[in-house]
Amino acid sequence: MSCNKSEHVPLSVLLKRESANQKADRPEIACGQANESKKGEDFALIKTECQRVLGDGITTYSVFGIFDGHNGSAAAIYTKENLLNNVLCAIPPNLNRDEWVAALPRAMVAGFVKTDKDFQEKAQMSGTTVTFVIVEGLIVTVASVGDSRCILESADGSVYFLSADHRLDTNEEERERVTASGGEVGRLNTGGGTEIGPLRCWPGGLCLSRSIGDRDVGEFIVPVPHVKQVKLSSAGGRLVISSDGVWDALSAESALECSRGLAPESAAAHIVKEAVQVKGLRDDTTCIVVDVLPPEKTNPPLPPPKMTGKRVLKAMFRKKSSEAPPHVDEEEYYEPDLVEELVEEGSAMLSQRLDTKYPLCNIFRLFICAVCQIEMKPGEGISIHHGSANMTGKSKPWDGPFLCVNCQYKKDAMEGKISSKRR
Repeated sequence: MSCNKSEHVPLSVLLKRESANQKADRPEIACGQANESKKGEDFALIKTECQRVLGDGITTYSVFGIFDGHNGSAAAIYTKENLLNNVLCAIPPNLNRDEWVAALPRAMVAGFVKTDKDFQEKAQMSGTTVTFVIVEGLIVTVASVGDSRCILESADGSVYFLSADHRLDTNEEERERVTASGGEVGRLNTGGGTEIGPLRCWPGGLCLSRSIGDRDVGEFIVPVPHVKQVKLSSAGGRLVISSDGVWDALSAESALECSRGLAPESAAAHIVKEAVQVKGLRDDTTCIVVDVLPPEKTNPPLPPPKMTGKRVLKAMFRKKSSEAPPHVDEEEYYEPDLVEELVEEGSAMLSQRLDTKYPLCNIFRLFICAVCQIEMKPGEGISIHHGSANMTGKSKPWDGPFLCVNCQYKKDAMEGKISSKRR
C-alpha cells in the first residue's frame, strides 16, 4: 500500500463519530409514564433525543410535561401542542450549548405567556396547570404554574423540590399578589356566613393563582412560571413529575419510596397505583418518571444507603459560585455529591423576569417582541422598563427588551396597573 495515498472519510461518517463522542460524555435518559383517568383532562408530553444544531456542533435534549386541565381539556391540549415551540422561538439562534442553557429560564417565561395569550384569543374558558421540564445533559430546567409538581431524588438519596405550588390555600405571597392586583380571595359562601372548600379567587372561583387559560378569571391569574434550573452531579438522579392527583395522596418521600429500584415505566405505574389506593380515583392521576443516568449505567438505580434524619432537603443546594471553596482537611471533610442550583426565579412581574441577563446576541432582534416574537417597526416597541417603579440605574426606559402594544397591555393588566377582564 502506498504511504502517499490519502484516506477520504465521508462526511456522514465524521458526523456519526462526533455524535458518538458527544454521546459518550452525556448521561442516558430513561423514562416512563402512567395515568389513571377520571375526567380525561390530564395530558403528558414526552420528547426524548430532540436534536438542535448549535453554533459549535449538534446536541440533544429531552422534554417532559404534565398538563392538568380544568373546566374542560382545551387549554391542556393546546398547551401540550404549542408550548415547546413557543419556548424555542424565544431563544436567539446560533447559540452554543452553554448560552442556550442560560437562555432557557427567560425563554420559558416568554413561552408560557405567549401560549396563554394565544389561547385567550380562542375565547375558550378552560385552563390548565403546567409543569414543564427540559433536560440538557446534566442541566434540568423546570417551569411550573399551578399545583402539579416536579421532585428530584439525587444519587445520594436527597430530595429536592424543583417546582412551586400556586394554590391560594398554601401560598400566602400569591394571595397578597392577587388581592393587590384587584382580585378577591375567599372561600365559597353557602349563605348564613358559612364558608366551605379551599380558598378561591373571585371572579371565577379558581383555587390557583397561576395557570394557562382561564379566560373567565381576571388577569391577576398569571401564566408567568416559577423557574428553577439545577445541575445534577455526574451520578445523575431521578425526576418524578406528577399532577396533583398524585401529590394530594402521597408525599414526596412516599412516592419515591414506593417506586425505588424500579425501572421508570414500572415506577410511574406504581406511584399512580399507590396514589389511587390511598384516596380512590377522585381525579385524573398522571405521573412521569425520568432517570438521568451516567452513560455506562443502563439499569434502574439501586436503593441508596439508609439515611438517618430528615431526608427531604428542600433547600440543600450548592449555590453556583465563582469563588474557590475554602481549604479543608480531607480527613475531616467529605463533600457529598450535591445538586448545584443555577437559577431560581418566582416573581410574577414580567418586567423583572424578561430582563434577566438579556442576551447581547439579541442586538439584531431589538424590534422583535420579547413575548410573541412578532416584528415591530422602529419606535413601535415598548420597553419592559417603561413605567417600572423598580427601575435601577442600569435600566432605562429606552433599553430593551421590548414588547408589542398587545403584550405590554397584558403585562400591565397582570401587574395590576390597569383594570382588565378576560371576558
